[in-house]
Amino acid sequence: MRCSAVLLLVVAAGCASPSRPETSPAPAPNAAASMVADLRRDLFAFSDDSMRGRSAETPNAARAARFIAARLEAAGVAPAGDSGGYLQRVPLSRTFVRSARFTVTSPAGRASLPFGSHLLPVPSLGEGLPLPVLEAHGDLVFAGYGLSSPAYGRNDLAGLSLADKVVVFVNDAPPGLDSAHRSALRDPRSLGDRLGAIMERRPAAVIVLFTGRQADELPALAAGLTDSSLRLQPTLDGPRVLPMVLFGSAKDATALLPVGWPHNDRARMLDGRSFAAKVDLVQDVVDGYNVVAVVPGSDSALAHSYVALGAHLDHIGIQPAEHGDSIANGADDDGSGTVSLIEIAKREQAAPHPKRSMLFVWHTGEELGLFGSEWFTSHPTVPLDSIVAQLNADMIGRNDPDSLYLIGPISAPNGQSKVLGAIVDSVNGASPRPFLINRDWDAPSHPEQLYYRSDHYNYAKHGIPIVFFTTGLHADYHKVTDSADKIDYDKLSRVATLIMQIGNAVANAPTRPLPPALLR
Repeated sequence: MRCSAVLLLVVAAGCASPSRPETSPAPAPNAAASMVADLRRDLFAFSDDSMRGRSAETPNAARAARFIAARLEAAGVAPAGDSGGYLQRVPLSRTFVRSARFTVTSPAGRASLPFGSHLLPVPSLGEGLPLPVLEAHGDLVFAGYGLSSPAYGRNDLAGLSLADKVVVFVNDAPPGLDSAHRSALRDPRSLGDRLGAIMERRPAAVIVLFTGRQADELPALAAGLTDSSLRLQPTLDGPRVLPMVLFGSAKDATALLPVGWPHNDRARMLDGRSFAAKVDLVQDVVDGYNVVAVVPGSDSALAHSYVALGAHLDHIGIQPAEHGDSIANGADDDGSGTVSLIEIAKREQAAPHPKRSMLFVWHTGEELGLFGSEWFTSHPTVPLDSIVAQLNADMIGRNDPDSLYLIGPISAPNGQSKVLGAIVDSVNGASPRPFLINRDWDAPSHPEQLYYRSDHYNYAKHGIPIVFFTTGLHADYHKVTDSADKIDYDKLSRVATLIMQIGNAVANAPTRPLPPALLR
């Protein structure tokens, strides 16, 4: 599961209860024991020190992809990647800042702002979008909180001339708002909306100043932009026509804020002040690989539609040593989801196939920005509109034996995942030993932001119903201590079986799992 990176996310009706769905039967006791043994064998191998932590920008992630492909080939599961193989190339690049110069000129003179937590550039706003320019200058305009919606009782952009200016706003909630409005402003999508509204007015640059927890994340983000071994970006080829975008910390940016801030938050020209910036980037192309396989459907009318199951194959690589160990094995994150999908694919291939096809995608680059799933949903190996649902398994092997978190039925927009959530509840309720479902994280405004932090998010953006299955965070999350010996393999087997049965229920259903208003 990807670390919380709220800052990067901008760079990006009730339904009738369905009848009990048709599912695959619960596995016989000897089959369950066999699944436990296979999961244990594969996970100890997949999270072994020899994989070196499977960081997406290294050959170790490619080795992990080949491990998955070999298991699928041995089981006779058909490939569905590039050119008839299992692998789908994901073109990425190491992008880092070689140098950056930021200068504020005022009646008092000229001052330089350091690169880092004070200010850092955003080289890309997302796959497929034009790129921000790398050099900009203009008079400074303070746009308050960047709000232009009557819902918040203010219009910070009214009366401001923003064309060719450098626009500064604070990504926070103004005082006096109720809790609902404050929560809405903390949703990462709100920041994207405010950026978009300002960019439409053609400024030279936009500087977003953060406070609190988001400001605390800036040093780590800055480290990723200066150390090519720590962060990947999609290849940054294309026209640079968007305004420059910079992130900074409000407490370190008094030169960019009006006198009297924060008590006086009125939007205004910062008379006599101007800003200039120049950024020099370096890029090295790196190839990552998704793994894609398919179990074809048995119904001629439905076989060209797909239930997608996903996990991520990468982890965070080599870390600072703890007690002599520096390899982050990622057994739970997301070795547990990876080997479970291998096992599900094997069993689906060996059993009578459901009506729809089952599509399996192991994504790369999840830890570095959901890059593999972003690439797959932008360059799918099957028509994207033929995917009727996506079931994402990420960290599913730890914690209380009977507890399982679900994310998506509430968080996904437009109620698009509610019907799928009802199917999950129905299948789980019919199990001999149902899981206790925890829905605490199924809210886009939850502080942990888990809805945005794994690969299902890129499918949900395209209107695909999703459910994210996880057994939750733990003390070994993103540490070298996340090892295969700490996995509860009986629980992992039960979660994998539940996901398989839910996949079959969706695959055998006559209609897509969408609310009636969204069916087309």
